[in-house]
Amino acid sequence: MRVEFGRIALRCLGLASVAALAGTSMGGSANAGEQIFDELRFGVSASVQSGRSGEDGVFPEITALFDPFGYEEAVGWQQQLLRPRVHLGTSIGTSGEATQFFTGFTWTVDFNEKLFAEAGFGGVIHTGELDDNDDGPELGCRVLFHEYLGAGYRFTPHWNVMAQIAHSSHANLCDGPNDGMTRAGIQIGYKF
Repeated sequence: MRVEFGRIALRCLGLASVAALAGTSMGGSANAGEQIFDELRFGVSASVQSGRSGEDGVFPEITALFDPFGYEEAVGWQQQLLRPRVHLGTSIGTSGEATQFFTGFTWTVDFNEKLFAEAGFGGVIHTGELDDNDDGPELGCRVLFHEYLGAGYRFTPHWNVMAQIAHSSHANLCDGPNDGMTRAGIQIGYKF
């Protein structure tokens, strides 16, 4: 069961990564004015779990978002939901805690020119303890599901800030413990 789950999760990670790369090369050769990323975000998060499964320290984060499905041209929330962006990022462990490398799909809905909400789903590969951890989560598998929810505010068409909560776990699809990792934080984004 563990090997099959790992293969499925790696395929999901690969699919999101391929979609991001394909989106950057669609339409022939890139013009000098075209960018690779749709948006870059930098931030920090902390564990919101308590007890033995809580994580120490803070987690610097970097996330790149790509637009292979035309989110930028979407009109209205219905079209925005049909055109997710692809995200690729890392949450860097400090104080001996797990580093995460994640990818997946991001759905962004604009409430108006300033306020927006996001949801993301994909997978993560991490460096955390699988079991027998006295101080931190026991994660059971090296490859986990990764989802997040966020709410944000745009200062300008380029700069925004977003608060988010993210969770990673294997949803009891592989053997071993499943404490998961739940982190909340804030990110500053720059949209190209």
